[in-house]
This record gives sequence, C-alpha cells and structure tokens, in this order.
Amino acid sequence: MKRTFIIFLSVLAVILSGCMCCKSRCSTSPFAKYDDITTVQKLELKRTSESWDGAALPDYLQGKPELVVMRYIFPVGSKLPWHHHPVINYGILQQGELTIVGLDGKRQVVRAGDAIVEMVGPIHCGMNTGDKPIVLDMFYLTQEGTPLAVQHPEIQKPME
Repeated sequence: MKRTFIIFLSVLAVILSGCMCCKSRCSTSPFAKYDDITTVQKLELKRTSESWDGAALPDYLQGKPELVVMRYIFPVGSKLPWHHHPVINYGILQQGELTIVGLDGKRQVVRAGDAIVEMVGPIHCGMNTGDKPIVLDMFYLTQEGTPLAVQHPEIQKPME
C-alpha cells in the first residue's frame, strides 16, 4: 500500500512538472505532442528494479519515508563533480542532453523526455553535452537527515 502511494505521488509530480505555458511558447517542448489530446492518457515511462548501469536497486529503507522532488538546471557545458547517491532516486530530463559517467567508465546519454534511474552507491558524475541548459526533475525516496548526494572532491579523474 505504501509503495503504491509513493508511486502515485511520484507520477503525479512528473505530470505536474510538465509544461504549463501556452501552446505557442511550448511548441518545441517534448510535451508539444500532447497539445491536441482530448482524453486523459496514462503513459508508463519507466518500470525497473535496476539503475541505468544495470545494477540492482537496494531494498527500501526501514522507518518513516521522506519524498524529495528536486529540479536541477545545468548550464551548457557544465560538469557536476564526482558524487554518489545513498538513496533511490529517479527522474525525467525535461530539456537538454545529460551524459552520466560512472567511475568505471560506463556511460549513459539521457535526452529530453527520457526517464532515468540513478545509481545508488557507485560514484559517478554528469555533464551537459547538449546545446541548451539541462532541466532535470529528480525524485528521491529517502529519510529525514539523509543526504541526497555525497560529493567526492578527492577524485581528480577526468570525466570525458
């Protein structure tokens, strides 16, 4: 029951994070294809028990959950530092092109409209490899006081 409620809240957050401006300004949006729908539609964007690199997600945390929704905006050419996530998180890339690189060299390119399930535990980084700012909405299943990400400034490995 709790899991169904969490999934419902997450899907609702994704729906609400979509384009809410007039049609003419959003015609280049990944949501423009929905402008002329006349009935409610339900689209499953992702269902998985694995992160983007194929690793199994950890079991749920014990105790009271905390749901966090974050919007990240990365300028063109920007690079995130090496980091890891201690909790399950996933999201939708609303705009741009994000390349995620694992410390082991595995890569994943995510484009506007794509759903991404992040790695939990392994160190990785991300960079804006597109020609416009990234707008990324992420959803974290965590507990109060747990960081969403842990930075690793000691790693000097190039990201490219």
